[in-house]
Amino acid sequence: MAGALSWIAMWRGIISMALMTFSALAAGQRAVVVEPVANMYSKASGEVDVVSQAMLGTAVGVVEIQGDWARIQTPDEYRGWVRLGQLRPLGEGESYAEQGRVATAVSLRTHVYPAPSVTRRAPVMTIAFETRLEVVEERPEENGRWIGVRLPDGRQGWVQRGDVVFDMKTMDVEGLVELARRFLGLPYTWGGTTSFGFDCSGFTQMLCRRGGVTIPRDAQPQAHWEGMAKVDKAELRAGDLLYFGSSMDKITHTGFYLGNGEFIHSTTSQTPVLQVSRLADVHWTRLFVCARRWKR
Repeated sequence: MAGALSWIAMWRGIISMALMTFSALAAGQRAVVVEPVANMYSKASGEVDVVSQAMLGTAVGVVEIQGDWARIQTPDEYRGWVRLGQLRPLGEGESYAEQGRVATAVSLRTHVYPAPSVTRRAPVMTIAFETRLEVVEERPEENGRWIGVRLPDGRQGWVQRGDVVFDMKTMDVEGLVELARRFLGLPYTWGGTTSFGFDCSGFTQMLCRRGGVTIPRDAQPQAHWEGMAKVDKAELRAGDLLYFGSSMDKITHTGFYLGNGEFIHSTTSQTPVLQVSRLADVHWTRLFVCARRWKR
């Protein structure tokens, strides 16, 4: 009976959240992203450029509503337009995956299944690295392999323990260098901020975040950010950020220095993937503008 009641309660919650999803959002409200990755556009249209992305479970502020679109602001204070269907309103004082038991995805792609099995049914969605999920159940069978989670839209799903951690720690530079190499070969994605595909500054922002520092979203503001210290090219060390362009006022690219003259970056140069390049190469030497080291 208790099990039946818990299922009834769960479905009541899902229905309630579904109704909230379709209720009118208004400027000044908070909402949570309910899709794995929501593209943020420069205008209220899918026919314009993508300026950034918001990940599943991210709490955002609603700045403006225009038809079926909402202009949102992400926690790093970046603004862009997303479709209303990609958001669920948050009630006063409500949050998602900010309290209680939280699992964070550490695989580059993590399947969320409708049942604790990889064979019975297809995944309901695939989420990106760093996605946070609310944990609702942990099963001891199969050595605790399966973890029950509540998705931001109220549905319950299951992830495998090997895809997540419960305590996402910040990393030192050595750990960040190792982490950075895990993303090699991902496609360059304009506006990308996730392991589904990064742009250059989305990648360096993610690495800094994993190092415990939140830096601006775009390359030029990063290079000018007061939290960065200037670094002479002759004194580069692993973990420094490199900036490229035609001048300090026209920085268009960034990368993460690995040491020994190499840096890793998401670029469209030659092969449009996340790759390792040499700073001494003529192309990058010509475009190099400055180096920065974030203040700890």
